[in-house]
Amino acid sequence: MKKSKTLLICTLYSVLCILNTLAVYGDNSPYLTKVWEYVPAPGQFTNELPMYEEGDDADAMCLKCEEAIANNNRSLVSLGAWGGYIVFSFDHPVQNVAGENDFIVEGNAFYASAAQGAAGGGSCEPGIVMVSRDDNKNGLPDDVWYELAGSEYSNPLTKHNYRVAYARTESHVDVPWTDSEQQIGVVPVNNFHKQNYFPMWIDTDSLRFEGSRLPDNFEWTGSQYILYPYQYGYADNHPDTELLAQLDIEWAVRNDGTPIHLDEIHFIKVYTALQQVCGNIGETSTEIKGARDLHPDAPAAVNNTNAHHKVSKQIRNGQLIIIRNNITYNPFGTIINNNY
Repeated sequence: MKKSKTLLICTLYSVLCILNTLAVYGDNSPYLTKVWEYVPAPGQFTNELPMYEEGDDADAMCLKCEEAIANNNRSLVSLGAWGGYIVFSFDHPVQNVAGENDFIVEGNAFYASAAQGAAGGGSCEPGIVMVSRDDNKNGLPDDVWYELAGSEYSNPLTKHNYRVAYARTESHVDVPWTDSEQQIGVVPVNNFHKQNYFPMWIDTDSLRFEGSRLPDNFEWTGSQYILYPYQYGYADNHPDTELLAQLDIEWAVRNDGTPIHLDEIHFIKVYTALQQVCGNIGETSTEIKGARDLHPDAPAAVNNTNAHHKVSKQIRNGQLIIIRNNITYNPFGTIINNNY
């Protein structure tokens, strides 16, 4: 009965938020509206953001995620340690508008104050962003996923096809893991969060993830940990107000790293990209508080051209550039001089 009541409340709340958003913004909401999957890795906020209650299953937890972050609600959902992920969508396809950034996944990254001497650092917990187009037209996130190649995609320290298995725990104890490089470690518990750190609604003895692992981004100053942002291309990596937090569908690459042009996308996946522990602040975990389409009313026809036959990406002077129809853009969608 408790579970049914929770599901009903969450569903009604989501419906009311959607109706309110449509009343304000028209046909296409600029905000994410649907959470399809939520599979966090173990972490100090797992089972807390959102709160797990006995009897909750995967559907119930997805609804709780929607209540937290859909329709501009702006609460937080934690993805846990490396590999933990969430899949969501808008009420419309996000269009790939030439020369512009297309959407933003909002998090809680912040820069340290000048007094802390962080030199651009702060608390930045980047998550890798993947996109998918509904090629089979069934309305489900079951098509091919493409990674957005952020600034560290070609970094020799980035590990692609990386795998981790977390062992199930039944109480407030360190969660052990092993990875594809025969390394072992733990997601350590602390006294601030005293719940079980393994996602309790997932019935498995070993929770497994595969993807790309970014290089560690922390520095210990002797008195505090500073987590630095990467240049561009990730969630929860720069404050949401920064241009560097915005994302461009044109950065999508296939599994082998070759570029692919997608006129539009239907689904977005975000997963924690770092496998690191920073002393008493614990594991690095990407947090999500929403997502926003930067041009929700862009017509699909804006991209119905042969432009996808004329797109290339290059590294020039150590920086990514995108050449589309003989026009050169930097990663942020700004037209630049061909001599850049």
